[in-house]
Amino acid sequence: MKVSTKGRYALRLMLDLAMNNTGENISIKAVSARQGISTKYLEQIISMLNRAGFVKSERGSGGGYRLAKKPEDYTVGMILRLTEGSLAPIACIEEEENQCPRFNQCATVDVWKKINNAINNVVDNITLADLVEEQNSKSNNFII
Repeated sequence: MKVSTKGRYALRLMLDLAMNNTGENISIKAVSARQGISTKYLEQIISMLNRAGFVKSERGSGGGYRLAKKPEDYTVGMILRLTEGSLAPIACIEEEENQCPRFNQCATVDVWKKINNAINNVVDNITLADLVEEQNSKSNNFII
């Protein structure tokens, strides 16, 4: 599994919204400046997040975006699956009912299943709230 820039940036965007979750709307321009990601690319990603109901948007003066739920209600897996689709390392284990004719005779399928289970276990057990806490601890480690 390789996460694209869209997946990585979506996670950073959601983390930025969670870190700056004051109840006020946050502009894409502000996120772009903080994250060093182009505004145009963030607009594409936020549109996807908005359609999925992950964020709320408001137009006009004071408009922008904010999380639709609390940071603890989002997992890394939810965000990555929205942007990346399946997180399975190979196609033959993406679906519940496997279509591969070699499935029952394939010794390697168990390796792929274990990798898939490990990936899902990690991404489904880390929330945005966990990432906020981790980011805060990293930010507080600077020695001035």
